Amino acid sequence: MKPHYDLLLTDGMCVFPWGEIATDVGVRDGRIVAIGSLKNGSSDRTIAARGLHVLPGLIDSHVHLRDPGDDAIETVSSGTRAAVLGGICTVFDMPNTSPAVDTAEMVAWKQEYVSRESWCDIGFYVAGTKSNAANLAALETKNGICGIKVFTGGIASNFVVDDDESLEAIFRAGRRVVSFHSEDEERLRSRRSQFRVGDPYAKHMEWHDEECAMIATRRLIALARITGRRIHILHVSTAEELDYLKDHKNRVSVEVLANHLTQIAPDCYERKRGYAVMNPPIRDRRHYNACWQAIRDGVVDTIGSDHSPHSRGAKERPWPECSAGLTGVQTLVPLMLDHVNAGRLPLTRLVDLMSAGPARIYGVSGKGRLAVGYDADFTLVDLQRRRTIEDGWIVSPCGWTPFDGVEVKGWPIATIIRGDTVMFDDEIIGAPRGRLARFR
Repeated sequence: MKPHYDLLLTDGMCVFPWGEIATDVGVRDGRIVAIGSLKNGSSDRTIAARGLHVLPGLIDSHVHLRDPGDDAIETVSSGTRAAVLGGICTVFDMPNTSPAVDTAEMVAWKQEYVSRESWCDIGFYVAGTKSNAANLAALETKNGICGIKVFTGGIASNFVVDDDESLEAIFRAGRRVVSFHSEDEERLRSRRSQFRVGDPYAKHMEWHDEECAMIATRRLIALARITGRRIHILHVSTAEELDYLKDHKNRVSVEVLANHLTQIAPDCYERKRGYAVMNPPIRDRRHYNACWQAIRDGVVDTIGSDHSPHSRGAKERPWPECSAGLTGVQTLVPLMLDHVNAGRLPLTRLVDLMSAGPARIYGVSGKGRLAVGYDADFTLVDLQRRRTIEDGWIVSPCGWTPFDGVEVKGWPIATIIRGDTVMFDDEIIGAPRGRLARFR
């Protein structure tokens, strides 16, 4: 009897850890069941993938979907639509919402809500705060939780954990990875008076300087050493941190953002003004070069977007009153494919950083590889397609991207999640079908 598949991908250039191979992939009941020459079988649906690269479903492990919050800026529905349009199969959503995701009640609400509203598979973080350390060990094991997120500075004060006692309590609560926004709040507060409203936007990287990042990162490594807890430092942006962290990889994993691999100061501030302001900031070429060197050296484990939408009005205020944060989930894959085409990293390394890496760091079950038994998540890309990123393509309600007008080579053609095609050639298909990601 000929084998039958729900979905058959034929003749795609499949990307494995060991290289690229033109082959077929068979899918049944949402999982990969066969890889090889499969054209003797039958299928309900066939996608002829010749000329395309078939990547294991890409993961953006760092998004702020602002939900609950202001639906004029972003929602789970709009943000995950943006994700699948951009070739992302799974996102991990941050907890600094209004109200915050930091209690069992909010976790239960969000589990039900995202299961109903999300277009892609989704995990979400629980906020570690000064008041909830005793509950984190229980919260981190609930369905859909990718880990704990802690801000040591650079955000509204109610989220900041800036004293050693509270930080150590969080480190000792539970076993899952704890992810950190690593900036020193005391240094930020003490230096605020040196700057004035209306100063040039480039002053942002002077206020949130290298030492602000290094103080916090050294402190976190010391606590990881004392407690034995595994930590993940998000959006590392300085040459100094990357040089330091390479000697502590037994305790820490590292994320770098597409922004810090693409934009360079001071030019970005001169061109984009408030639309270049984020935390930690976009820095000069020395730090840009260090981020790329850390990619090549294997110091970096994941790449994310830190998708953080704000209204145009909030971004167009004078510095430092403008909101910090940039959209990015929809543009992450096109930008990184352009970097692949420019020779800055091989496609296999991109897959490691955006699929296998997040799956490994966060303990995701069934994702991160093209392998029999894994979820049938695929990002199909055309490495030769040229497009210009435009504000009009962005589906987040805020309606803008800092990369408006940027021409890229390489584009996501299809997003397939558990065997269901949810995006093909810029068209969203069907209804929301996202599920909570599973974690070990």
